[in-house]
Amino acid sequence: MFDKKFLFRDNENIGESCIRVKSGDLYGPELGYGFVTERNRREQELLRIPELNAAFDTVYWYRNEDMTAIGEDGHGCFLDSCGIMDKYAEREGRSPGSGGADGQRRIPLIFKLDVPKSGNYLITVDIEAGEDMGEVLLFEGRRRLVFRGTISAGEQFRHAFFVNVSDIIPRGRTELYTDRTVDLAVVADVPRFTQIRVQEAECPTLYIAGDSTVTDQSAEYPYAPGTSYAGWGQMLSVFLEGKIAVSNHAHSGLTTGSFRGEGHYSVVEQAGRPGDFMFIQFGHNDQKLPELKAEKGYRENLHRYIKESRSRGMFPVLVTPVARNTWKGSSGCYNDLLEEYARVCIAVGKETETPVLDLHEHSCLWIKEQGVEAVRPYFFPGDYAHTNDFGAWKMAGVIACEIRNVCGNFEAEGYRFLAGCVTKADCRAEWKPQGPAVLPVKPKCFADIVNPEEGADPLDEIEGIAEKATRADALGILIKALRYFPVLVYNDMFDDIVGHEWYAGTVECAWQNGMIGEELVENRHFYPEKEISLEEFLMLAVSAYKGRRQLPEEKECIYDSRCSSCAKPSVRTACLLGWIAEDGSEDLGRVLTKGRIVEICRKMMI
Repeated sequence: MFDKKFLFRDNENIGESCIRVKSGDLYGPELGYGFVTERNRREQELLRIPELNAAFDTVYWYRNEDMTAIGEDGHGCFLDSCGIMDKYAEREGRSPGSGGADGQRRIPLIFKLDVPKSGNYLITVDIEAGEDMGEVLLFEGRRRLVFRGTISAGEQFRHAFFVNVSDIIPRGRTELYTDRTVDLAVVADVPRFTQIRVQEAECPTLYIAGDSTVTDQSAEYPYAPGTSYAGWGQMLSVFLEGKIAVSNHAHSGLTTGSFRGEGHYSVVEQAGRPGDFMFIQFGHNDQKLPELKAEKGYRENLHRYIKESRSRGMFPVLVTPVARNTWKGSSGCYNDLLEEYARVCIAVGKETETPVLDLHEHSCLWIKEQGVEAVRPYFFPGDYAHTNDFGAWKMAGVIACEIRNVCGNFEAEGYRFLAGCVTKADCRAEWKPQGPAVLPVKPKCFADIVNPEEGADPLDEIEGIAEKATRADALGILIKALRYFPVLVYNDMFDDIVGHEWYAGTVECAWQNGMIGEELVENRHFYPEKEISLEEFLMLAVSAYKGRRQLPEEKECIYDSRCSSCAKPSVRTACLLGWIAEDGSEDLGRVLTKGRIVEICRKMMI
């Protein structure tokens, strides 16, 4: 059985199974263990694939910098994260300790080691703190959180947990990649390792199938939790204290169909053993495809996963899709676009006697209680479907409570074992953001460095900007600008639109999200190909914006006598927000070009 200790300070009692790690030991296949820094990440292509590593990488303008300066002392190997960040702040013309609403951004200390085979391992991390470390985050594998707390100077910290090592198909790739490594990362003011022990272990594995709201998201550093995408699957381990390991195979963009079709399910099929668990959460992407409607392909696929999991002796668990921060612009009410998928998921659970963790209901209630603005700091900046680390922690806590309450009441011994793995701590404990998350701004001294992964601005893709815009054109641009979720289905709510028209899905999306008010509809006709005036566009735009942001208090404006009564609230809001000229020079009846609509949308700052 594999059993090794890695010691990060001098010790006279080093045995045969012990390896002394120096601060200059960088991971490479030949050495088989070592730290991961900017230097060896630049040199080794495999270290740049998040799913095969700790899933941390520098913000692009720092990639040629050697930020991770590792030292060692009598307490182990360490990284003076705050000191390094203060030096960069001085170089970039910022005050030391500045980090915006997220607080001081920090650099992770990452250690990687080889193991002989796939499977589960018991990891024990020892840290002897030589100084106050502040809030400490300990991650394993692909940025899965296993500990969050504080460690004070002089404290002897030890934390043991189980990890799963398995092959994986990274998102965007088609082939299976072999992974035989354990990745550990500590984030703290002064992160350090004193000792790491790795022991081969036998324990059940909790496999996760899902989409981007569940997956192990990567993060950029200097790290701040508010500006790091995160799925609840990568926060679940911190709530589990029993003998169980988590193996997350969820990926962005997946559906109940593509999880199987792209080969991710085959990894679970080959690795899963009797007594293991299979968590399943889909819906966010299924709803975009006609063949995966809730009562059709989605329902059928859930039944098939449950049947096949049980045939291998695994315990399936269904999870209803986590809610989005979406609101109807017309009424300001919460817009639940996933209710049908949650309902079908619950129904399938009853039909098959499978536990259902109703994340959808709990997340909906929480979002509605908080409101559109108060919940924003729990989502990645400018995103309305994907949580950051704060939000993922919240949702993982809900999942943990559901495991304890739902699985604990099932007769099967396996489900009761799982319920017993949930920590005795309060699963609803908060990890609260200090304010709205603010993305880091590239310093002027790095102005010449171009982001190699930067995608095109969706508004730059609008063609024919000199052409006069129709109502359908306007809706399409608004949906892109405000990051609504496109759909490919149409439910025949207007008599002058049929499902095969290019704009049918656009109109459906706008209708679902409350962008189209009654004043723009006449006898079930929307007139999608009618040229749109500035006044009409502002009614659509304000309704769309209201689904994303709280509107300012309405005030009288210079355009009050020149617009229709039904348009007056929208025109006032647009003037107040600076979308149109405040001096009254706009012609509200003028037909807009696509280019003019793009100009207004850019002012929305979403």
